[in-house]
Amino acid sequence: MYYVIYAFSLPLSMAYWVSTLIFILVIYVVISILLYYLQDYFLFKPEKLPADFQFFYENQEVDEYTIETRDGAQLNGLHFKVEKPKGVVLYLKGNSKSIKGWGKFAVDFTRNGYDVVMMDYRGFGKSTGRRNQKALKRDLQVIYNKLREHVDEKHIILYGRSLGSGLATKIASVNNPRMLILDAPYYSLTKVTARYAPFMPLSLLIKYPLPTYKWLKYVQCPIHIIHGTDDKLIPYKTSVKLSKIKPKLTKLYTVIDGGHKNLNNFESYHKMLTEILHSTPKKVDLEGSSFKVIHNTKRKNA
Repeated sequence: MYYVIYAFSLPLSMAYWVSTLIFILVIYVVISILLYYLQDYFLFKPEKLPADFQFFYENQEVDEYTIETRDGAQLNGLHFKVEKPKGVVLYLKGNSKSIKGWGKFAVDFTRNGYDVVMMDYRGFGKSTGRRNQKALKRDLQVIYNKLREHVDEKHIILYGRSLGSGLATKIASVNNPRMLILDAPYYSLTKVTARYAPFMPLSLLIKYPLPTYKWLKYVQCPIHIIHGTDDKLIPYKTSVKLSKIKPKLTKLYTVIDGGHKNLNNFESYHKMLTEILHSTPKKVDLEGSSFKVIHNTKRKNA
């Protein structure tokens, strides 16, 4: 009798585990599908603006522009102007709101003598069109080309903030701007999202991998990275890692206690930004310096 019970209990136990594994697999597949189709909702937080919305910024001269792309999308943006500009900053914003709110940061560049051009990504503000990574890169190249028609590349600065840092890096990698400034950049968007879904195959699911680290390898202009040590969304160590990709061209600026969204509230950030905007690349003569001198602690008086 005992043998009979045992003979039937094993298959039942196996059936239970098989059904459990199938259930888990189904749940995993369902979550993967949801992540794929809903990732735009999680990655982008756009603010829509009516077509007749009027932009206004106190003590700033600004023109609104709209550019139509080859696929019929409308790209809406702002051009902040100064008298006798030293150059122009193409400011690529983060993943939320619209240039209505981001426009207030233009003053940090106009006060230093630079024009500023901002653009709303597809689906943000007044901009229209179907959004995907290829379209975003193509749109920004269109804007960059428009700038080159009026300004020599040696006077164009690319500034990428958070989401915009990867896109700014891509544009810098295939052009020759004066410099690239990255504010709270990510190694890749796949790495950022992996922190919140570590067990999902994000390399296969994510439609916006935005591999900053890959594109940074092809950048030939000076690279300036600004990051806060208290950034909870994109850790400071990310910028340390990025700074090692092109070390001879890169300078890392650290905002002590700075978070992800509040660097503009730190005096040190504004000092760094002013230094960057007014800097000119200088070749350092290492002749007669301690470069490559070995510090041998075994020698007396070493």
